[in-house]
Amino acid sequence: MKIPNPEALKASSVPAKRKPLYKSLFFQILIAVVAGVLIGHFWPDLGSQLRPLGDGFIKLIKMIIAPLIFLVIVTGISAVGDVKAVGRVGVKALLYFTGATLFALVFGLIVCNIVQPGAGLNIDPSTLSQADLDAKTGSASAAPKDAASFILDIIPASVIGAFASNSLLQVLFFSVLFGAAIVVIGRERCMPVINLMETVLELIFKIMAWIMKVAPLGAFGAMAFIIGQYGLDTLSTYAVLIAACYGAALVFIGLLFIVAWGFARVPLWHFLKYTREEFLLALGTASTEAVMPRIMTKLTNAGCSRATTGLVVPTGYSFNLDGAAIYLSISLLFLAQAFGHHLDLGQQLAALGVLLLTSKGMAGVPGSSFLALAATAAALGIFPVAGVAVLLGADRLMDSMRVVVNLLGNCVATFVVSKWEGQFDHSVMVRAFKGEITNHDSAILLGKEEDFEGQELQRLTEGQDPSPKFRGAPTRDVMPELPADGSARVGFGSKTQ
Repeated sequence: MKIPNPEALKASSVPAKRKPLYKSLFFQILIAVVAGVLIGHFWPDLGSQLRPLGDGFIKLIKMIIAPLIFLVIVTGISAVGDVKAVGRVGVKALLYFTGATLFALVFGLIVCNIVQPGAGLNIDPSTLSQADLDAKTGSASAAPKDAASFILDIIPASVIGAFASNSLLQVLFFSVLFGAAIVVIGRERCMPVINLMETVLELIFKIMAWIMKVAPLGAFGAMAFIIGQYGLDTLSTYAVLIAACYGAALVFIGLLFIVAWGFARVPLWHFLKYTREEFLLALGTASTEAVMPRIMTKLTNAGCSRATTGLVVPTGYSFNLDGAAIYLSISLLFLAQAFGHHLDLGQQLAALGVLLLTSKGMAGVPGSSFLALAATAAALGIFPVAGVAVLLGADRLMDSMRVVVNLLGNCVATFVVSKWEGQFDHSVMVRAFKGEITNHDSAILLGKEEDFEGQELQRLTEGQDPSPKFRGAPTRDVMPELPADGSARVGFGSKTQ
């Protein structure tokens, strides 16, 4: 970053004017979501036709997810410089994911036993159609993979194929191997490759900043389609089930507040304010993938190292679906109650074990929740497999609950694992929650390069250390004297943050 003359430094200390409200991404997405709901409700035919807007935006995001994950993980691991540390992060993340998912499933069962949302419905199995379920899942015979098949599928048959198919676990697997190879060969010897990757990553960040310009349009189209296609009347049909799921989600979020504060001293309310744009966009598009790049950037900007964030978040998108786990356990008992079956403790524990396996094996599969429920029903013989079709009307209305809990659960997991591994800087988190951009790469992706430059100049005038290129990167630790012509540049040292 170029340092200007002293007069520019003095001028930079003047606080920047606050942006008009209409330029706020949060405000734009909020207006888009509200407009989508109104269009979908009053003009449902028009709303149903706006789906391409939402699908197009999500495709734009998916276009860069695979290269983004690869570059983030490789550059992050190379900065850490310790293959064993990467292994520890992976093990700790999987332990946390398993515990969190198991707790979410048990919690959902407890809530459903108390609320009894399916009691008294007395659904007749003869009225059900398997065709509706097949249309949703795309396959009448799909079944969850066994453990061996699931693990083998993580290994890509082709690296190119993994990137082309956007298979996150396969991309993650190759990225870890590539980053570990750099560490073993030596960072200095691989520096040309690392520099190239960091440059390409900056380009990806810039593309992401451009894509986010059309985020309100994507949220508008997605919300208009959901309301136009399914309508608000569905709320009354499944009122008790929806209330049980959303009530359980609120309590679970409260528990996440406790976990975040207890393990990492992260005030989750401040984090939600800090990431309000990402959560609103996820709600509007009913997709956590739509915000993966930005949420990873926000986490690194808030003090989590790039290596830990790059490993935990993509893995969590397959292994840590807390919202989906709550929905699955509540829905399973709801269907059993709706068909007049009372499950004793032993049957519920058996169902819990099957759901724990099927929820992992179905990750990333279209209609995954229906497939997991159908597989569980078939394995235990609790109710007809076609009975899962009863949930077709309510499933889309559960997206908001699943998206928020899934996303927040993965953010908390990143903070916890980062703190556990000693790769979390609390002071940086405080700066981020106050609105600062704490590293250069975050400024690029978030489209706040000018704000970051002014902020850095202010830090230098106050005698503070400059911010790193990214969290966990080499930092600028040697500051030159400020010449009168203002031509000095800041160089990178050898320390890391």
